[in-house]
Amino acid sequence: MNMTYQIIRLITDSGLLVLIWLVQLVIYPSFIMFQSNKLKQWHSIYTQRVTLVVLPLMTVQLGTAIAQVWEVANWYTLLSMIGVISIWVLTFLVFVPLHRKIDVCDTYKLKNVCFKLVYYNWTRTLLWSLLFIMTVYQWFK
Repeated sequence: MNMTYQIIRLITDSGLLVLIWLVQLVIYPSFIMFQSNKLKQWHSIYTQRVTLVVLPLMTVQLGTAIAQVWEVANWYTLLSMIGVISIWVLTFLVFVPLHRKIDVCDTYKLKNVCFKLVYYNWTRTLLWSLLFIMTVYQWFK
């Protein structure tokens, strides 16, 4: 397998692993601590800023996963591609709508949306953790 792709995947998978665990253990739970009006103010700033970090990493990860499958279709590249696509689908069909709800929902429902973010995000946390483990395994194989 192309060493450049492996290095890029190790870097992006590492970055996304650290990021998702920070989001899961620190950032999303902190949303619950905000007063509703303060959360809505902070949330619009947060989403713009975090997108500047997350979107390039996710895009590079997707592009590299596609290149790896194109180069050689094996258990790692195929499972990796399925994982990456699953994360994209979850992000845009579940998490983007939940984040949009924060901007418009009333105070009563806001806490529920924040709890859903934490609860549902365990799926992405698990998937990105598994992708990282697979990439590290592939690296040292």
